[in-house]
Amino acid sequence: MSDTAAPSVAESHGGGGTGSGAAAGSTSGHGPLARALWYRQIYRYPDTGRRIGYLAIVVAATIMLYYQLYVAGAVAPQILAHYGMSFRFYVDVSVLSNAIGAFSSVLAGLADRWGRANMVAYGLGVTALLVLFGIPNAPNKWAFLILVVAVGFVEGIVLVATPALVRDFSPQMGRASAMGFWTLGPVVGSLVVSIVASTTLSHLVAWQDQFTICGIVGVGVFLIALVGLRELAPGLRDQLMVSMRDRALVEARAKGIDIEDSLRHPWRQMLKLDIVVSALAVSVFLIIYYTAVGFNPIYFETIFGFTPSQANGLGNWLWAFDAGALVVVGILSDWLKVRKPFMIIGAVGAAVMTIIYLGKATAPHTSYYEFVLLLSLLAAFLGIAYAPWMASFTETVERRNPALIATGLAVWGWILRIVVAVSVFVLPYVVSSTTPLVQYGAIGQKAQAIIKSDPNVSIVLAHQAIFTELAKYPKTAIPPALLSKAIAQVGVKDLTAVANDPKITSEIGFLQAHAKELAQVQTAAKVTPGQWQNWYWVCVGGELVFLPLVLVMAGRWSPSKAREDLEEHERMVAAEMAKLAGGAGA
Repeated sequence: MSDTAAPSVAESHGGGGTGSGAAAGSTSGHGPLARALWYRQIYRYPDTGRRIGYLAIVVAATIMLYYQLYVAGAVAPQILAHYGMSFRFYVDVSVLSNAIGAFSSVLAGLADRWGRANMVAYGLGVTALLVLFGIPNAPNKWAFLILVVAVGFVEGIVLVATPALVRDFSPQMGRASAMGFWTLGPVVGSLVVSIVASTTLSHLVAWQDQFTICGIVGVGVFLIALVGLRELAPGLRDQLMVSMRDRALVEARAKGIDIEDSLRHPWRQMLKLDIVVSALAVSVFLIIYYTAVGFNPIYFETIFGFTPSQANGLGNWLWAFDAGALVVVGILSDWLKVRKPFMIIGAVGAAVMTIIYLGKATAPHTSYYEFVLLLSLLAAFLGIAYAPWMASFTETVERRNPALIATGLAVWGWILRIVVAVSVFVLPYVVSSTTPLVQYGAIGQKAQAIIKSDPNVSIVLAHQAIFTELAKYPKTAIPPALLSKAIAQVGVKDLTAVANDPKITSEIGFLQAHAKELAQVQTAAKVTPGQWQNWYWVCVGGELVFLPLVLVMAGRWSPSKAREDLEEHERMVAAEMAKLAGGAGA
C-alpha cells in the first residue's frame, strides 16, 4: 500500500484538518493537483528513504527561513546609514519583529488541528516575496520596519511548524540526530548569511543586493516545498513512537484513536512546569547566540575596525563549528540514548568560552584569528547543548501528550521570542554608546585615514593658531620674524609649503567641519568596549541559568538506564502486537 492510501475504516474529513481516526483528511476524493498543492497528508508511516526526503525538505525550509530572518544583520551598518536610523531604532525593529513573532508562534499551535505542511510551504512563499520585492524597495525606515515585522510574523508561525514536522518523522531513538539536522536551520542560515555577505560585499556594495539574493533563493526553496512536502495524518503523528520497530503498532493503533478527545484543552495540557521551565532555560541560554546573529558585524566593525567582509567572515567560522557540533552530538546522543549530560557539558563549556571571549572586548589589539579560535570553540559548545535539548524538549512534550507537539512547540516559540525581544530591547541601554560609532563610523574612518596618510595634518592640528596666522600671508610674503618664530615652535623647516598646501587645507576643512561628530566617535570608542563586556556578562548569566532548569526535562542521565527503558518498551510493543494479532484472528 502506498504512503498516501487511506485506511478503509476511517471517514473522510476535509483538507488539512483532523478527524476521528487515521484517515482524517483523506485525499482520495481530490484530484492530483489538489493533492499536490493542498491535501498533503499521508496515511502510512513512510519508509526510511521517503522519511529522509521529507526531513530534508523541512531542514532546507528552516535554513531558508533563518537566512531570511538574519540577512539584515550582515548589512546592519549600511542599513542604518541608508535610512539615517539610530542604533536604538534599528534595535526596536528587531524587538518588534520578535514580539510579533512570539504571538504568531502561539497561532502555530493550531498546527495540531490544521496540520503543518501547508503552513511551512505557503509561509515560505510569503516570506520569499517580502524579502525579494518588499524590503529592498522600502522607501523609508518606517516601511522597512513594517516589512521586517511582517516577515517576523509569518516566520513565527512557520518556525514552530518545522520542528513539529521533524518530530513527526523521527522516532525518539533518532530524535537528537533529526533535531541536530533541524537545528542546522538557524545555524546554517546564519552561515549562509555570512558566506554570501563576506564574498559579495566587496563588489556588491548595495545592502539591498543581499536581500535580493536571499529572496531569489527563497522562491526556489518555496517551490520545492510546495511540490514535495507531506505530513503524517493525525492518527499517526498523535502517538508516541520510540523506534522504527513501533511502526506497525502505531499504524494499527491509528485506526481507533479519538483525535478530538486528545486535542481538548491544549493550552491547559501544555502550560506545565516542565515544559515552560525548559523553554525558558534554552531561551536565556541562547541570548549569546542572538547577540551574535544580530550584532556581531556591528561589534567587530565599530570596535575593531574590521571591514564588512571581515566581520561576516568571522561568522563563517562561528556557524560552521556550530553546525558540525549539532550533527555530531545529535548522532552521539542517539547512540548513547541520553540528552542531559550533553546539555550540561555544552552549557558549562559555553559559559567558560564566553567569559574568555568577553575578556577580549576591551583589548583592541586582539587579532582576527584569535577571534576565529574563540568563536569556533564557543559555537561548538552551543551546538553540544542545543541538539540534545531540542530532542529532550519534544520528548518532554510527548510525556504530557504526543498529540499536542505543535502546541508544546508554540509555548517554546512564544517564550523564546519574548526573551529575545526583551534582551534585544535592553541591549542598547547596556551598550548605550554604539550609535555614534555606527552613525559616524565612516567619518571617523576617513579622519583616521587622513591623519595616517599625511603626518603634516597632525602637525597643523597641533599648532592651529600658528598656521592660521601664516595663512594670512602669501607664500613669498610671510614676515621673516613670524616665520622664524613658527619654525622654532613647530620644529618643521618648510612651513610655507605646509601652510599653503591645498590638499592639507581641504583635509583640515573636513576635520573641522565634522569636529562634533568626531568628538562623539572618540568618546564612544573609549567606553563602548567596556559596555559590550558588561553585556557579555549578561549572556554568561543566561548560560548558567540554563544548567539547573534542564533538570526537569525528560530523559535519563545514564546510558545503561536508557537502554533498559528501551528494552522494556520493546517488550511492551511485542506484547501489544501479539494481543492485536490474537484479536484479529478471533
